[in-house]
Amino acid sequence: MAHVHAGVPFVPLNIAVLTVSDTRGFDRDGSGDLLCSRLIDAGHWLGDRCIVADDIYRIRAVVSEWIARDGIHAVLVNGGTGYTPRDTTPEALTPLFDKIIDGFGELFRQISQADIGASTIQSRAVGGVANRTLMFALPGSPKACATAWDGILASQLDARTRPCNFVAMVLPDASPCASRQPIASPVSETPPEGKMA
Repeated sequence: MAHVHAGVPFVPLNIAVLTVSDTRGFDRDGSGDLLCSRLIDAGHWLGDRCIVADDIYRIRAVVSEWIARDGIHAVLVNGGTGYTPRDTTPEALTPLFDKIIDGFGELFRQISQADIGASTIQSRAVGGVANRTLMFALPGSPKACATAWDGILASQLDARTRPCNFVAMVLPDASPCASRQPIASPVSETPPEGKMA
């Protein structure tokens, strides 16, 4: 079970928020507002925020610019993860991934099943890492964004979470998780004189 280690300091990250929508502006972006509030309340910094239409290349252009920027550690994308013809966020992001975080989508669907039952199968939430930048694609509803933040992201973007978290992947000076500590070399013992090992 994950827990917060009291002896490890909190490390704020620069997190960018992208809302994917053909219809929402900043005045009606409840999901983007929720994610911004959650990350700031947790002690992180809002590195950037944008809204783009449901278009693979517009989504990819914004996220590509953010992952090329040294100061952005994580990108939270909300919207466009369903199955309608206009839902293309996973297709926009997955070619950018250096590594896929398979467990993110799996865990998100497991947690959200308690709220929406079998309908969780229609969520294509995905996560990955590119250029030492974390990326997570979430459904566009505020409730789904709250589920993802509260159930997964709040702890995994917190350097104090043990046994492991993602902070050391994006900040090389962060304290590594216990599961990523180097294994000590075995000490070789010389057998006593006259004895064979």
